[in-house]
Amino acid sequence: MYNTYYAESTALSCEFNRNHEWSALDQVVTALKTAKEHGLVSSEGKQALHNTMMVWSFLLEDLSNSDNDLPAQLRADLISIGIFVIKQVGRLREAETAEIDGLIDINTTIRDGLNQ
Repeated sequence: MYNTYYAESTALSCEFNRNHEWSALDQVVTALKTAKEHGLVSSEGKQALHNTMMVWSFLLEDLSNSDNDLPAQLRADLISIGIFVIKQVGRLREAETAEIDGLIDINTTIRDGLNQ
């Protein structure tokens, strides 16, 4: 009985976390699209880059935690993506590039993958 309850609560906890991750990435995607529209030097652009950095910093911390239940290869792949995202945000902040479409695409793909 307790094992069944624990399994159910663990599954609900995972679903709850996944929903939060989806919501955070959805907000990132929306903000990045707004930043593209208004420009990276606008307040919306700066906020979008900041939020993207914060979300991915959190995700990278979670992915690097040994208690994370994702398969090792998936975790490694997501960590690589996260490092790329953070580097790209840095390039955008420093005006080394103005290419934001790739960042929008990556975050959209990861967000949409959380629904599967």
